[in-house]
Amino acid sequence: MVNATNAIAEEVQDTGASQAVKAQLRLREMILAGELPGGARIAELSIVERLGVSRTPIRAALMRLEQEGLLESLPNGGYAVRTFSERDVSEAIELRGTVEGLSARIAAERGAPPVVLAEARECLREIDQVLQQSALNDEAFSSYVTLNERFHALLSELSGSAVIARELERVAGQPFASASGFVIAQANSPQARDMLVVAQDQHWQVLDAIERREGARAESIMREHSRIAQRNLREVMSSPRLDQMPGVRLIRKRS
Repeated sequence: MVNATNAIAEEVQDTGASQAVKAQLRLREMILAGELPGGARIAELSIVERLGVSRTPIRAALMRLEQEGLLESLPNGGYAVRTFSERDVSEAIELRGTVEGLSARIAAERGAPPVVLAEARECLREIDQVLQQSALNDEAFSSYVTLNERFHALLSELSGSAVIARELERVAGQPFASASGFVIAQANSPQARDMLVVAQDQHWQVLDAIERREGARAESIMREHSRIAQRNLREVMSSPRLDQMPGVRLIRKRS
């Protein structure tokens, strides 16, 4: 009887956690799509009604989105959708490049696991296949984003450092600071494929540096790699289509 009760309690707990994750994903989607605009106060009850879940998972989702940096807590309680300065985003990208550079250097100096190196090479071959197309459609860009995020995750794994992996996950979780933060936003740019080709060459170069145990070179390449995201940020912020780009509307232009 005790075991059955424990099983039921665990099932209820798992269901609640699942609902919180689903609510978190849906709320994030609503924020980035502009359904909940920057500065807007989040009314908990209206979100409960809109998503059709109870208040407990909604509260958990709101807390997680605050930790991600998409929401800020208000002095009198509740949350509001955050906005970001262009400098905030630029600094987050710079920080990611610094931590990824450190990760790559350590991977080179310590020696990376052959199995993970093989996975990283295979991932890059798949990206090469995507980029063979002369023009990339939405499906190709989506494939690139998935593979790019996979490669960057493998780069983190190559260092064998749980501490650095946690820091990379934390910084990449900041709004717009992920490895593919501005790829989709740039999908319709005439130079989009060219920039992805340059980024892919850097992917191969850093992997080569890690395999050759060239730590300083590996670190330098990853720092330079983040410059592509900085360029994408500047181009997105100067685009006349800024208001049409999901999520980017949360970024305030430099005055």
